[in-house]
Amino acid sequence: MVVQYQGEQNGIPTTFTIKINGNNLSKSSSNYQVDLLVGDKQLPTFTTLIHQSLSNCLKEIYLFRKYNGIKLDPSSEEVASKAVPYDLVLYNHNKHALFMV
Repeated sequence: MVVQYQGEQNGIPTTFTIKINGNNLSKSSSNYQVDLLVGDKQLPTFTTLIHQSLSNCLKEIYLFRKYNGIKLDPSSEEVASKAVPYDLVLYNHNKHALFMV
């Protein structure tokens, strides 16, 4: 699943892309990898690449944004690829972590 936002980093307008790769390894667990891109450049956001929950991935992006002067416009959200309905529901349920106060 790929989600794009308009925003700015240190006052410079840019497009942010969040790529979410979910891998169901068993019926009882999932692993998620989320990549944050500015334009076409991937940012090194993670201390670990794989997380047990999508919520933890999004919280890590939030913390990275907070300390690196990145602002996203929630109203500019665009799902840029076809998403599995379950992934879309899970993302919509957890995306509040991106915009915590």
